[in-house]
Amino acid sequence: MLDAQFTKHRRDFTVSFSLKLGPGESLGLFGASGAGKSTVLACIAGIEDPDDGYINFRDVRFFPPPLPLHHRQVGYLTQEPSLFPHLSVRDNVTFGLSRDQQSDPQYVDWLATLKDRLGLADLWSAPASRISGGQARRVGLARMLARKPPLILLDEPFAGLDRQLVRELIDDLVLWSKTLGFSMIAVDHQADVLRRLCPAMAVVLEQGQVVQRGSWTELCGSPATPLLRSLLAPL
Repeated sequence: MLDAQFTKHRRDFTVSFSLKLGPGESLGLFGASGAGKSTVLACIAGIEDPDDGYINFRDVRFFPPPLPLHHRQVGYLTQEPSLFPHLSVRDNVTFGLSRDQQSDPQYVDWLATLKDRLGLADLWSAPASRISGGQARRVGLARMLARKPPLILLDEPFAGLDRQLVRELIDDLVLWSKTLGFSMIAVDHQADVLRRLCPAMAVVLEQGQVVQRGSWTELCGSPATPLLRSLLAPL
């Protein structure tokens, strides 16, 4: 269970957020660019510290005090996969795994699944510095999932990717969330992407404030604000 309630003061406005998310549940965090969505994820991941409040996950206190990033059982993926260019694709994917985990049959099978489903077999031995941007996104996704984190945070990781590839990645993530049971919070400015990735529940932010919570049917049927209505218009 993720239980969070916190505020983060920014230069332009204050982000106020609260959430309870159970094991295996997913949440789409929606809103216009600059609404504070990435700030929410950064506070949960430990990239930024809230100014007050609390963040608890699976009986572990993330804040306060700030828990170091490497102690948080969180997978965090943004538009920039931030690979190690001097390492191979394989070494990037397995970077967060211990030697014991890398030889554990359970993880060996899981890595083989990731390599196959994300189309990394032909790149496995290639230096990360020599792969394309789209390939790097897939490597970043594999690295995030390799440790089987119980909580996954996605901050517009599909931006700029081919639509067919986005559909395939979303299908894989939805399948893995069901089979592995991880919780997921996804941010995107495209409602159709979030609706497929997190079909059950959405939270809408405007200027750092939650303006609506509910299902996508509720959001589309009765948008709480004119801005939300315009963002959902294509749907």
